[in-house]
Amino acid sequence: MTHGQDIIFVVDNDLAVRESLRFALELEGLTVRPCGSGAELLRHPDLPHGRCVVMECNMPLMDGFEVLDFLAARRATLPAILLTSYASATLRRRAATVGVRYVLEKPILNGSLLERIQEVLGHDRQITPALLE
Repeated sequence: MTHGQDIIFVVDNDLAVRESLRFALELEGLTVRPCGSGAELLRHPDLPHGRCVVMECNMPLMDGFEVLDFLAARRATLPAILLTSYASATLRRRAATVGVRYVLEKPILNGSLLERIQEVLGHDRQITPALLE
Protein backbone atom coordinates (compact mmCIF):
# COMPACT_ATOMS: atom_id res chain seq x y z
CA MET A 1 0.00 0.00 0.00
CA THR A 2 1.45 3.38 -0.97
CA HIS A 3 -0.08 6.75 -0.35
CA GLY A 4 2.80 9.02 -1.42
CA GLN A 5 1.59 12.48 -0.49
CA ASP A 6 -0.88 11.41 2.19
CA ILE A 7 0.79 13.04 5.19
CA ILE A 8 -0.50 11.82 8.52
CA PHE A 9 0.35 13.79 11.65
CA VAL A 10 0.74 11.86 14.87
CA VAL A 11 0.54 14.18 17.88
CA ASP A 12 1.25 12.76 21.32
CA ASN A 13 3.37 14.07 24.17
CA ASP A 14 4.53 10.50 24.93
CA LEU A 15 7.57 9.80 22.75
CA ALA A 16 7.14 6.01 22.94
CA VAL A 17 3.52 6.20 21.73
CA ARG A 18 4.40 8.70 19.02
CA GLU A 19 7.27 6.63 17.68
CA SER A 20 5.44 3.31 17.82
CA LEU A 21 2.51 4.79 15.86
CA ARG A 22 4.92 6.39 13.37
CA PHE A 23 6.69 3.06 12.85
CA ALA A 24 3.47 1.06 12.42
CA LEU A 25 1.94 3.56 9.98
CA GLU A 26 5.13 3.90 7.94
CA LEU A 27 5.18 0.11 7.57
CA GLU A 28 1.82 0.53 5.82
CA GLY A 29 3.33 3.01 3.37
CA LEU A 30 2.01 6.19 4.97
CA THR A 31 4.05 9.35 5.31
CA VAL A 32 4.05 10.30 9.00
CA ARG A 33 5.05 13.52 10.70
CA PRO A 34 5.30 12.99 14.47
CA CYS A 35 4.77 15.99 16.77
CA GLY A 36 5.24 16.14 20.53
CA SER A 37 2.61 18.81 21.14
CA GLY A 38 -0.26 20.71 19.59
CA ALA A 39 1.94 23.78 19.26
CA GLU A 40 4.52 21.75 17.33
CA LEU A 41 1.78 20.57 14.96
CA LEU A 42 0.55 24.12 14.38
CA ARG A 43 4.10 25.27 13.50
CA HIS A 44 4.90 22.28 11.29
CA PRO A 45 5.85 23.31 7.73
CA ASP A 46 4.00 20.32 6.25
CA LEU A 47 0.71 21.17 7.97
CA PRO A 48 -0.88 22.59 4.80
CA HIS A 49 -0.28 19.22 3.12
CA GLY A 50 -1.71 17.09 5.92
CA ARG A 51 -4.52 14.69 5.20
CA CYS A 52 -5.24 13.50 8.74
CA VAL A 53 -4.17 14.11 12.31
CA VAL A 54 -4.06 11.35 14.91
CA MET A 55 -3.91 13.17 18.22
CA GLU A 56 -3.88 12.40 21.91
CA CYS A 57 -6.81 14.20 23.43
CA ASN A 58 -5.25 14.97 26.82
CA MET A 59 -1.92 16.71 26.35
CA PRO A 60 -0.38 19.33 28.61
CA LEU A 61 -0.49 23.02 27.64
CA MET A 62 -2.76 22.55 24.60
CA ASP A 63 -5.15 19.61 24.45
CA GLY A 64 -6.56 18.09 21.29
CA PHE A 65 -9.72 20.17 21.42
CA GLU A 66 -7.75 23.41 21.70
CA VAL A 67 -5.70 22.43 18.65
CA LEU A 68 -8.87 21.69 16.69
CA ASP A 69 -10.41 25.00 17.84
CA PHE A 70 -7.30 26.83 16.63
CA LEU A 71 -7.54 25.17 13.21
CA ALA A 72 -11.29 25.80 12.96
CA ALA A 73 -10.83 29.50 13.80
CA ARG A 74 -8.61 29.70 10.72
CA ARG A 75 -11.10 27.73 8.63
CA ALA A 76 -8.56 24.95 8.15
CA THR A 77 -9.97 21.47 7.72
CA LEU A 78 -7.88 18.53 8.85
CA PRO A 79 -9.76 15.32 9.61
CA ALA A 80 -8.99 14.26 13.16
CA ILE A 81 -8.83 10.99 15.01
CA LEU A 82 -8.61 11.48 18.77
CA LEU A 83 -6.86 9.01 21.03
CA THR A 84 -7.73 8.77 24.70
CA SER A 85 -7.39 6.38 27.57
CA TYR A 86 -11.09 6.76 28.40
CA ALA A 87 -13.71 7.80 25.85
CA SER A 88 -16.56 8.97 28.04
CA ALA A 89 -19.93 9.86 26.55
CA THR A 90 -19.18 13.53 27.30
CA LEU A 91 -15.87 13.37 25.44
CA ARG A 92 -17.51 11.64 22.46
CA ARG A 93 -20.27 14.28 22.32
CA ARG A 94 -17.73 17.09 22.48
CA ALA A 95 -15.65 15.43 19.77
CA ALA A 96 -18.71 15.10 17.54
CA THR A 97 -19.53 18.81 17.92
CA VAL A 98 -16.09 19.84 16.64
CA GLY A 99 -16.09 17.40 13.73
CA VAL A 100 -13.74 14.72 15.02
CA ARG A 101 -14.08 11.73 12.74
CA TYR A 102 -13.24 9.03 15.28
CA VAL A 103 -12.42 8.63 18.96
CA LEU A 104 -10.29 5.60 19.73
CA GLU A 105 -9.38 4.28 23.15
CA LYS A 106 -5.86 3.22 24.00
CA PRO A 107 -4.56 0.64 23.66
CA ILE A 108 -5.42 0.59 19.99
CA LEU A 109 -6.19 -2.96 18.93
CA ASN A 110 -6.61 -5.04 15.77
CA GLY A 111 -5.60 -2.46 13.20
CA SER A 112 -8.48 -0.15 14.08
CA LEU A 113 -6.35 2.98 13.72
CA LEU A 114 -5.16 2.04 10.24
CA GLU A 115 -8.74 1.25 9.20
CA ARG A 116 -9.94 4.65 10.43
CA ILE A 117 -7.08 6.44 8.65
CA GLN A 118 -7.90 4.61 5.41
CA GLU A 119 -11.53 5.71 5.76
CA VAL A 120 -10.44 9.32 6.28
CA LEU A 121 -8.10 9.20 3.28
CA GLY A 122 -10.99 7.98 1.17
CA HIS A 123 -12.44 11.46 1.50
CA ASP A 124 -10.85 14.33 -0.39
CA ARG A 125 -10.49 16.76 2.51
CA GLN A 126 -7.34 18.61 3.40
CA ILE A 127 -6.07 21.93 4.71
CA THR A 128 -6.08 24.89 2.36
CA PRO A 129 -2.58 26.42 2.69
CA ALA A 130 -3.76 30.02 2.38
CA LEU A 131 -5.96 29.65 5.43
CA LEU A 132 -2.97 29.01 7.70
CA GLU A 133 -1.12 32.22 6.88
